[in-house]
Amino acid sequence: MSIGVGVNAWVWQSPFTRESTPLIEHAARMGFDAFTVPVESPVLIDVDEIKAVHADYPLRLYVSGAFSPDRDLTHADPSIRQNALDYIRSTLAICEQLGVNHLVGPAYSATGKRRKIPQQQRDREWELAVRGLTEAGQMAADHGVTLAIEPLNRFETDLINTAAQVKQLIRDIGLPSVRIHLDTFHMHIEEQSVYDAICLAGEDLVYLDASESHRGTPGLGQVHWSDVASALRDINYQGDCVIESFTPDCTTIAEAAAIWRPLAPSQDALAEEGARFLQALFAEL
Repeated sequence: MSIGVGVNAWVWQSPFTRESTPLIEHAARMGFDAFTVPVESPVLIDVDEIKAVHADYPLRLYVSGAFSPDRDLTHADPSIRQNALDYIRSTLAICEQLGVNHLVGPAYSATGKRRKIPQQQRDREWELAVRGLTEAGQMAADHGVTLAIEPLNRFETDLINTAAQVKQLIRDIGLPSVRIHLDTFHMHIEEQSVYDAICLAGEDLVYLDASESHRGTPGLGQVHWSDVASALRDINYQGDCVIESFTPDCTTIAEAAAIWRPLAPSQDALAEEGARFLQALFAEL
C-alpha cells in the first residue's frame, strides 16, 4: 500500500489568498506529496495562479471548507442554510477548475455550534443536515467531486463527533459522492479506539488529517500513531494523511481553534518534523 503525506496551508496562513499560493512550492520542496487549499472565502482564491504554480509542483491537491455561523445547513433560518449551499456550490466550482477530487470538512453545520438541546430539536437538525448534504452531494457529483464529511470534537460541534455518527450520516444520505474525513485530533478526544474508528469508516474513508493531541508536531503528543497506521493498513487506505495545524499569528483561526501559544519552534519545523515522522511511520507498513 502507499500512503502519501500532505500538509494544509493552515499550518502557515489563514485565510488562503493569492499571496498564499507559493506555499504549494514550499510544501513540495519540503517533500510533501499533497497539499490542501482551505477556501475560507471563494473570492480570495486565484485559480489561475494556483494552476500556474501547481504545473511546476504537481502535488495532489485537496480543498477544505470553512463553515462559519452564516454557513450552517442545520440552522432554523432557511436563508442561512441557502447561504451554506451557495458557499459549497462556489467551492465545488473551484475544485472542478483545479481538478481537485475532494472537498473536505465538517459541512453539516457551523464549527463551534455546541449546545444542550432537546432530542426533538437534535433530530430535526440531523434531518436538515441530511437534506442539505444530499443536495450538496448531488452538486458535488455534477462537478466530479467527492464531499468528505468530518466529525469534530464535542467542543466544536454537538452534531457529529464520532466515526459511528458520520457513518450513519452518510448512510442516511446514500450518495456515493458523500464519504468520510477523519482527524486524529478529534478522534483522540472522542473515540474509545482510534483503530476501531478508522476501521469502522473503512472504504468510506477518503481523507485523513494528521493532527497531534495538542495540535503541534505529529509524533510529539499522545495520539496512538501505531494504531492509526495499523488501521490504515488493515482497511487498505490508499489516500493521503495531511498534517493540519494552525499558527497563532492568524487571529481569527487561532481563536476558533484555541491556539494561544506557538506549538513548535516554527511552523516550518512543525511541518518538516511532522512529515519525517509520518513518512517513517508509513514506510513500515
